Amino acid sequence: MFGALEAGGTKMVLGCLDDSGTILDRVSIPTRTPEETMPAMIQYFQSHKICSLGIGCFGPLDLTPSSPTFGYITMTPKLPWRMYPILTAFQDALQIPILIDTDVNAAALAESQIGAAKGLDSCLYVTIGTGVGGGLVIHNQPVHGLVHPELGHQLLCPVPDDPAPDGFCPYHKHCLEGLASGPAIQKRWGISARELPQDHYAWTLEAEYLAQMCHNAIMSFSPEKIILGGGVMQQDFLFPLVRTKTVSLLGGYINHTQISEGLQNYIVKPGLGIHSGLLGAWLLAKKALESN
Repeated sequence: MFGALEAGGTKMVLGCLDDSGTILDRVSIPTRTPEETMPAMIQYFQSHKICSLGIGCFGPLDLTPSSPTFGYITMTPKLPWRMYPILTAFQDALQIPILIDTDVNAAALAESQIGAAKGLDSCLYVTIGTGVGGGLVIHNQPVHGLVHPELGHQLLCPVPDDPAPDGFCPYHKHCLEGLASGPAIQKRWGISARELPQDHYAWTLEAEYLAQMCHNAIMSFSPEKIILGGGVMQQDFLFPLVRTKTVSLLGGYINHTQISEGLQNYIVKPGLGIHSGLLGAWLLAKKALESN
């Protein structure tokens, strides 16, 4: 049995899966301080006698194996978790093979291998919820690089009639997360995204910012599919708006049938629904055992 952890800034989703990826058990606990949250997670995995563990974790993370802080959560705005050695904590407690990556890289890996991008060589998975993060898979491998991609903090062009054009990120003005995350929507309009009516201008604005991100991704990485998940994207009517605006921004520059056909099969929902992150962590757990 494999252990899988989708470690999010709001909640921790823990699961046990068999070799075929069937979810045998799944629980969710709130993300509080490490002192409150870690013992419960360790106890859960100990009680299920897992053979290895995969962790898809919120970040930023240190993913350089030679670094003295490898496996640490680094400059997260969740201050109690800043510079927390989450990988080491699990290794010391469980004494089993463990592999860690960002939560969005894990989700992208799952969508690439068994989800919406199955059979393709590359894909981008972006979650738009409490924060905004992107996981990129190229040649069937998650991209790390100097640290790892931080698509949520790319700078965008503010829309002229945006009532909050600087956004709400504590690090950057007018970055994607500060402009388009769930909390940004609520702060701008004084109401949560799930309560906004479909005809509210908020959605026109949201689609504009997400389309800028898709345009940048197409120009920068040329992924074979863009997958948009997270709580904000539960509004299905948002997808056609994003596709239409993305085509407009591309301006006919990219000559491909995926673009000329209107992006219906290019900018899509997760094929694995809400389980992309957990199944990605399961794939990391399998890889951890094989590597060991």
